[in-house]
Amino acid sequence: MRQTYDVIGGPDAGRRALPPLRDRLASMGLDGVFIPHEDEYQNEYLPDCNERLAWATGFTGSAGAAFIFARTAIVFVDGRYTLQAAAQLDPHLFATADLSEPGPFGWLAGQSLAGSKIGYDPRLLSPEALDRLTAAAARCGASLTATLPGPIDTAWSDRPSEPVHPVTPHDLAYAGETSASKRSRLAGKLRDDRLDAAVITSPASIAWLFNIRGADVSRTPLPLGRAILHSDGRAELFIRPEKTSSALASHLGSETTLRPESELAAGLAALSGRRISVDPSAASAWFFTTLENAGAIVVRGPDPCILPRARKNPVEIEGARRAHRRDGAALCRFLRWFDEHGQTGTVTEIDAAMKLETCREETGELMDLSFNSISSAGPNGAINHYRPDVATNRPLERGGLFLIDSGGQYRDGTTDVTRTLAIGEPNEEMKDRFTRVLKGHIALARVRFPKGVTGSALDALARLALWEGGFDYDHGTGHGVGSYLGVHEGPQRIAKAPNAAALEPGMIISNEPGYYKAGQYGIRIENLIVVSPPTPVEGGDREMMTFETLTLAPIDRRLILADRLTAEERRWVNDYHRRVAEELVPLLSKDDAAWLSKVCAPI
Repeated sequence: MRQTYDVIGGPDAGRRALPPLRDRLASMGLDGVFIPHEDEYQNEYLPDCNERLAWATGFTGSAGAAFIFARTAIVFVDGRYTLQAAAQLDPHLFATADLSEPGPFGWLAGQSLAGSKIGYDPRLLSPEALDRLTAAAARCGASLTATLPGPIDTAWSDRPSEPVHPVTPHDLAYAGETSASKRSRLAGKLRDDRLDAAVITSPASIAWLFNIRGADVSRTPLPLGRAILHSDGRAELFIRPEKTSSALASHLGSETTLRPESELAAGLAALSGRRISVDPSAASAWFFTTLENAGAIVVRGPDPCILPRARKNPVEIEGARRAHRRDGAALCRFLRWFDEHGQTGTVTEIDAAMKLETCREETGELMDLSFNSISSAGPNGAINHYRPDVATNRPLERGGLFLIDSGGQYRDGTTDVTRTLAIGEPNEEMKDRFTRVLKGHIALARVRFPKGVTGSALDALARLALWEGGFDYDHGTGHGVGSYLGVHEGPQRIAKAPNAAALEPGMIISNEPGYYKAGQYGIRIENLIVVSPPTPVEGGDREMMTFETLTLAPIDRRLILADRLTAEERRWVNDYHRRVAEELVPLLSKDDAAWLSKVCAPI
């Protein structure tokens, strides 16, 4: 699906949505409503019909929340989206606040709203979020009212239809393990934990468990549905019948029953008296209420698919290597084009993003982008998750920087790569900040670590060179990545915030430190890396794990201050570029190969 560049969200959206939404609140006897970004499936990227926060406010970031009242409204965003929110939200209609501190619930607790009634949709909130909302409402004197359907769903007159894309099998050649094997393995764990069944609510887990893919979510090959995995290995898959086929039923086999998603409540009610596991971080409060009302014994526990899904098997890892070679060759063709055309002042952000998408399409194996490309020139590069559109599109001007963060969905793997490129001659400040970011990237790429280490223990390595100069960045350093699934996947991550999930062999994660100077430029260097199995260290007494870098694409040497790198860091850059050339030159035309060999020369 080609990326489009129409203006999405923005101040006009809020002006259009607030009057009918407030009319609907009044007709329902509500004084306000809480709107999370998450949808019924707790997705990060949403189908158009579930973009409730974007419809109500005009803010299109992938994380946020809002309270809308009769006369006031406030939107909460995190550090990635501060500049984007300022551009998209009408300041006469919306106040803004930080999503983490005070956060929506901290803000609500500090208000004086005695007697007010606030509506919420229980399908959109996790149990923990609902508990915090309930406590905050009690502190401010308000009461909560569960609404099904919610006021947005009835006020949104031109709401898009729900997606009904076909669900297709994901071949064993890419999955590396049959669905029957996965179900048997997970069912054994349920029996060990004295559980009768697990309710699977995450579309990514459903796609992984049943070896199926879909197209219900933008840029992520997910089929929207639910499942119940029983402790004997049988399963019930609840999905809209329009998306199924006889081929799908044959693929799933006799131990998986296909049921319409409209029968989900009845399927949960049939679990009465049984011990049922549900993940409170992935399932909405509605599931817990429905199961408890049915008489099930609800056990809060992690989605049984999440760790096995994160630990890629050998077939998936080899698929990721193939996907990154293919993607790297496409990126090299783009980078050569950029060197010839992007320096002229005639190319825009949209031109560049479209050219890169074309290069990926020319592989003949691109299924979709893995997210809308972040193609950002000059000051737009300082907006972490900027997306160009016809209103913000900038030319690539000499003397500036161009940041391109993009990725592809291939049947054998998901890619995500960021390169920062000089347009003309960069100044010394840009080179200094780029070199600091590069030093952090190298430190993380080279680290050895023992079993049990989490990403939060490694995060400072990527920031140290920036911290030494008094700089930092406000996003995480690494996120998990799926195998022809989501470009953002847990439970692994590398970030300042504590994380209980240890890094394990087979986990794919990003390495993406950055630096952003508001109003001027942004810098980020991102490769995907995979955790290697532990091996002995000569002279040591503990086995250590390392990262294998998957992404293959040259780093702009024009921005590197080589004398600021240690001998080990220079060796890493040269070894990486040597590997890039060795693996990609055979995939390129003669002219592209000559260009790549030149830009991969030692520093």
